[in-house]
Amino acid sequence: MSKVRPATANPVPLSCFTYGVGHEDEGICLLLQIGDRRILFDCGLSNLKPFQDLSVPPAELVFCSHAHEDHCRGLLDLHRAFPQMPIYTSEVTAKLLPLHWSQQPETEASWYRALPWRVPIDIAPDLQIELYPAGHLPGAAAIVVTYKTTKRSYRVVYTGDFSVSNFQLVEGLSIENFRELSPDVLIIEGSYGTVRHPHRRKQEKQLMERIDRALTAGKNVLLPVPVIGLSQEILKLLRSHHQFTGRDLDIWVDESVAAACDTYLKLLSQFPLSVQNFAKHQSLFWDERVCPRMRRLSQKRVFSSPPYNVVLADYHSNLQQYVDDNSWLVLLPEHPQQYIHEDSPQLASFKNSPRSTIETYLLAEHSDGRNTTQLIHNLRPQHVVLVHGRLNYLVELASLEELRNRYQLHSPANNNLVELPIGDRFLQPMTPQPISYEGELNEIGSTFSFSFPDTISSDPRWTKLADTGIIEGRWQGDELVIRGVSQRELLNSAQETKLSADLDCCNRCLYYNGQRCWNRASPLYGFKVIPEGYCPVFEPRDD
Repeated sequence: MSKVRPATANPVPLSCFTYGVGHEDEGICLLLQIGDRRILFDCGLSNLKPFQDLSVPPAELVFCSHAHEDHCRGLLDLHRAFPQMPIYTSEVTAKLLPLHWSQQPETEASWYRALPWRVPIDIAPDLQIELYPAGHLPGAAAIVVTYKTTKRSYRVVYTGDFSVSNFQLVEGLSIENFRELSPDVLIIEGSYGTVRHPHRRKQEKQLMERIDRALTAGKNVLLPVPVIGLSQEILKLLRSHHQFTGRDLDIWVDESVAAACDTYLKLLSQFPLSVQNFAKHQSLFWDERVCPRMRRLSQKRVFSSPPYNVVLADYHSNLQQYVDDNSWLVLLPEHPQQYIHEDSPQLASFKNSPRSTIETYLLAEHSDGRNTTQLIHNLRPQHVVLVHGRLNYLVELASLEELRNRYQLHSPANNNLVELPIGDRFLQPMTPQPISYEGELNEIGSTFSFSFPDTISSDPRWTKLADTGIIEGRWQGDELVIRGVSQRELLNSAQETKLSADLDCCNRCLYYNGQRCWNRASPLYGFKVIPEGYCPVFEPRDD
């Protein structure tokens, strides 16, 4: 663990109360107390029950990191309950937020305050905030909070949702800009846990190829998407990717997504220069003179074919209306919290149709495990608070030895108070061991071998991997992950062979794989389970 003095050395109260940590669909809402100041990070709660009995505002100010509903869903109700409490956000997010409340009165059109990038703002003589671009979505911001005392300053960084990869319409978070911040506390999302993703351009290429194959095979394509963010990314790809440029193809966009596209067009000056230059030669979205044609889907229509069609629709909407006699490929985003999946009620007709196929694709909007740990190591805080993501993903991230040995880690549940004592002296951790080694793959007859330089054996993690001399490989997307099999796992596997063949247990369950439960209906879904375990939704294997 990090070397700090006892908590009593910190006279300034520093804590985080978790109204919502985003494990499922409850949204993000965190209350930071630093000294005698209180700041609310986001309000994605679907109801304000935690605040309904308060006669005074719960905080001095609210910061909204970006315009996705799990971070802003409760903001308008919060403003109405406490109109005197200021709500700060970035300039772009201030333009996107009204898309969630299109029916609000004009008098409520500007209840949030927009702040520029990289400009320190003094909220009070002892309190300063500053916004940094976080990638992920146009306008998404990380906030740096600095609290000043006569003896020293305390600094907290909250990333909101972030990505270091460059997307079509937003540049990734710059780790270089964060490196000198040296915060005491880092509150960071861990949506994908330890999962690693292929390069962003490869993800985009795979999605475009999948759509192209479906159209060539005579299928229409339906993409249920969030109104803001992923939908515009895909439209920009379809507009500019070489497989679709000039193609005789209709791309239909439902009204909710189209309204967000219109707002994006008003924000062109805030987008990367490459996007601005593209928009000088052709419209980013609407222009029926240019193929592929992008059109608004204002009412139910019959999709004639050929030519075949691509439809982008709000995943909240009535997707059943698109079921017809044509063949459809429904493509669902692989999102860590799975806001829509093949068993969602709105996809029932597609799932039951012999002419329809449901598949998934990866176009990640959040940082993967590799880039999350990279940001943590560059900031080197005393405390790391992990939020936003399924609990088992966050637990796996918090279990990484390279993090546990260097930082004080917290992965709290909802409605928990996390105390964050700061020592007077903090010995910054040494730079961690390399996380990748370049080697070779050799084919020898019917077997394959991997060879790495002998420097890998000096890494203390090598001893753990080579403990038994037995390894296990599994595919993670397009990457093959190799891990060592421990002595304990060997003992467990030996015990599994002794289990009775007629015992209803995890070891005999259809959904037991890799020591984990993969039954979505089970309360143990995604968790490691023992072979002799049992749950009420047990389903036996056919063998």
